[in-house]
Amino acid sequence: MRKMPVTCEVRYRIDPDRMSEFEAYAHIWTELIERHGGMHHGYFLPGKRPDEASVSFAGQGSDGARDIAIALFTFADEAAYAQYREQVAKDPDGIAANARFRDDPPFVSYERMFLTPLPRRG
Repeated sequence: MRKMPVTCEVRYRIDPDRMSEFEAYAHIWTELIERHGGMHHGYFLPGKRPDEASVSFAGQGSDGARDIAIALFTFADEAAYAQYREQVAKDPDGIAANARFRDDPPFVSYERMFLTPLPRRG
């Protein structure tokens, strides 16, 4: 297993009518990730675009969908991530969260990406 940090981005398509349920889900998973050795960077919910904001590259960029929320969290390495997955599956709060949201999650869909930081130039 590699000894580089494992950062995961989870991109949720949310139902704006279920925002309070999604926030409850986010609070539970933030706590579980941190309890089991991860660093949660937060959940980022759709916000209002500043009035003067424009895309930097006209014709190439655009404003994104308004029903996307993003979570970012990091583990020290693959072994720490694997240990989290094992521990959270046994954690009573993890079991309860999965049971609570399994059949009726507070989001429409999600995708996850594992990211590697670009090293800074020295």
